[in-house]
Amino acid sequence: MLRLSGLSLPLDHPPEALGEAICARLGVDSDALRGFTIFKRGNDARRRNAILLVYTLDIVLDAAAEAEVLTRLAGDKDVRRTPDMAYRFPTRAPQGWDGLRPVVIGAGPCGLFAGLILAQMGFRPIILERGKVVRERTKDTWGLWRRSVLNPDSNVQFGEGGAGTFSDGKLYCRVKDPRFLGRKVLEEFVKAGAPDDILWEAHPHIGTFRLVTMVESIRRTIEELGGEYRWQTRVDDIELTPLPDGRQRLRGLHLNDGSFLEADHVVLAVGHSARPTFEMLHARGVHIEAKPFSIGVRIEHPQSWVDQARYGSCAGHPDLGAAAYSLAHHCANGRTVYSFCMCPGGRVVAATSEEGRVVTNGMSQYSRAEFNANSGLVVGIDPARDYPDGPLAGIAFQRHWESLAYEAGGGTYAAPGQRVGDFLAGRASTALGEVTPSYKPGVTMTDLSHCLPDFVIEAFKEALPVFGRQIARYDHPDAVMTGVETRTSSPIRITRDKDFQSLNTERLFPAGEGAGYAGGILSAAIDGIKVAEAVARSILG
Repeated sequence: MLRLSGLSLPLDHPPEALGEAICARLGVDSDALRGFTIFKRGNDARRRNAILLVYTLDIVLDAAAEAEVLTRLAGDKDVRRTPDMAYRFPTRAPQGWDGLRPVVIGAGPCGLFAGLILAQMGFRPIILERGKVVRERTKDTWGLWRRSVLNPDSNVQFGEGGAGTFSDGKLYCRVKDPRFLGRKVLEEFVKAGAPDDILWEAHPHIGTFRLVTMVESIRRTIEELGGEYRWQTRVDDIELTPLPDGRQRLRGLHLNDGSFLEADHVVLAVGHSARPTFEMLHARGVHIEAKPFSIGVRIEHPQSWVDQARYGSCAGHPDLGAAAYSLAHHCANGRTVYSFCMCPGGRVVAATSEEGRVVTNGMSQYSRAEFNANSGLVVGIDPARDYPDGPLAGIAFQRHWESLAYEAGGGTYAAPGQRVGDFLAGRASTALGEVTPSYKPGVTMTDLSHCLPDFVIEAFKEALPVFGRQIARYDHPDAVMTGVETRTSSPIRITRDKDFQSLNTERLFPAGEGAGYAGGILSAAIDGIKVAEAVARSILG
């Protein structure tokens, strides 16, 4: 089988055109083409009124034609043999294995796949989650959105499915993936009920409601394989044994109900908002480093504006869906402003996990059919310049601005907001214009300079007009900015060695976004697979 990349066809091409284009591109007769499947489909929107669909295809030719094509096009980087993408377990638990069960802390995408892979290898993992099952968690999350009532242990950040459950459900990333672990993730999602287009769309997504049923399905699979979930179970402390070389070894977990769980292999997949856990680990001497992240706002525009700017006369075409964008600008003050976690046809959501603080994030459904587009508009920051006071200083930095956002919003979990026109003019907003913000429980119009650093304000004022020249009406006076976006990634890295264990704490396997090794659903899930494999190898020696 051959893999052909970069085959472009007009947006409205007839079905038969694909086979004809394959034959023309490979220089073979139609009778040599035995079949093909679409591996990936994206679009080229550089000419917005003449958009092309761009295919990567797996093609079956007769044996003689395949050999001839491979020889003739040996120097063509877009024609090669289809790689073997099948996932293979590196090891399995011996029959009747009854060793000490591995523990996974956290049931987000990373913990979910760490638990699934360990279960599929026969190790019957115990999964600890401080939050609730996803249906109960959803009720608690709506409690904040509808009634301004926050449950610190059950919200957008904590509970089954992790932060990714209440997101756009994006399933693409830029991590190197030579083993095609991302394919394993997508295939497991399809088994769990995801639409099969995630296997071939270039930028697949699922959306919140479908994610809910999928994580339930994967949970059932894990349990059927001998895994065990323990809900509303928080790890308050860890038990360590000192080693002669100055390092330490994990021997168990102290839980919030006062019990002790003996454990000698623990996957730490707690997510980027597990601040009390980070503080506990630091107090116990686990090696932690401060890490760069970003801070900013959510910016909203009518989705129709974005569709028109990106797709022109092709806007609304069913093969294109709601348009997305990606923007970046390097500012004179040395900062970079960029779009983050863009959510077409979605909404801005309340994503705080701590009382007295406001945090925003973006979410959408599979349809991406809501009126507004939203994206993070953020500025990159780093420990050396912005929070140099130790490994946990980034957490204090986040809390400071989240608390100011809470105050600026009126102290009710309403978010502070400002029209772009007012922001650029340096005046507080007092009323909305053409764009209605989607954030619930509500938006208080104010001046965002009350809850963002001066360098962020300065960078935004330079970047917004630049982005307006790239995406028409991006800097429209009525576009709405809602603060603050602080949870772009983990503010720490729990550094690990080549064996995926903590640098100085044996048998502790930091993983996923919270440990600083992932940035989204797919990359976190991939990291969960890698760490599960490392745990299995360690268990079996």
